[in-house]
Amino acid sequence: MFFVFVCLCLQATGLHAFSATTSAGSVMVAENAGADMTCSYSADFGSSPRVEWKSQNIKGVTAFVYYDGQITSSYVSRFSQFPGGLRILKATRADTGTYTCEVSGNGGYAEIDVKLTVLVPPSVPVSHIPTSVTTGRNVLLTCFDKEGSPPCTYTWFKDNTPLPTDPTKFPNFQNMTYKMNAQNGNLEFPSVSKAATGNYFCEANNGQGPAQRGQTVFMEVRDLNTGGIVAGIIVALLAIALLCFGLWYANKKGYLPKMPESKPKSTSVYTQPRAEYRDEGEFRQKSSFVV
Repeated sequence: MFFVFVCLCLQATGLHAFSATTSAGSVMVAENAGADMTCSYSADFGSSPRVEWKSQNIKGVTAFVYYDGQITSSYVSRFSQFPGGLRILKATRADTGTYTCEVSGNGGYAEIDVKLTVLVPPSVPVSHIPTSVTTGRNVLLTCFDKEGSPPCTYTWFKDNTPLPTDPTKFPNFQNMTYKMNAQNGNLEFPSVSKAATGNYFCEANNGQGPAQRGQTVFMEVRDLNTGGIVAGIIVALLAIALLCFGLWYANKKGYLPKMPESKPKSTSVYTQPRAEYRDEGEFRQKSSFVV
């Protein structure tokens, strides 16, 4: 009897519970191909819920795909809706993101996320490799591919030989100390040595199409030229000393203009007249100003 009473109360207030499920929380589709994102839902007491689809791209921008019973204008040419979910007809790399199916109505609400990844082969990565560095410096080599989806992993090569993640385990690389990050493409030498001299390039790969290699650049590691630095300092000190001597000599011979001498300014002092020079309000002036 209590259960029947609760059900009657729910029907009287219009409260309904929903649940939403998907057959695949992650969908991968090749660029320019099609795929389905499913959204199955159930509603208690036979209600007809409202279904909407939102998308959030990899830049965090959110937009409606299916709203108020129709595909929105930005997606109408490439998306369609069916009772079991959302269909993408021709995927582009910009469609990669998270799609949310929202089910609501009569006080009930449920949602389910589907992650869509549009597969794009890597492009030629952009790398930054210095051509000349000095020993003992911190040196960073970078590599990045902005086209590949899913994101690429990176491998660095020196003289056409792939660099191992841990150089201490390989005899040919024990004289090199570096840190390599395969996820962001960075190759860092905390204190570079002459053993790092060589030709470098990076390779980007995400399993979609062939791996792509960046441009090869020769990096030369040279010892710090301490002799040249000392010689430069000595030459600079000699030049300063010679300049000072020249100014002193020119001043001594009178070649430099002399600074004009300043003359003291004259001042006037006012002296109050004595009382005997005052007569019935009249004021007599007699040598009352001294220059």
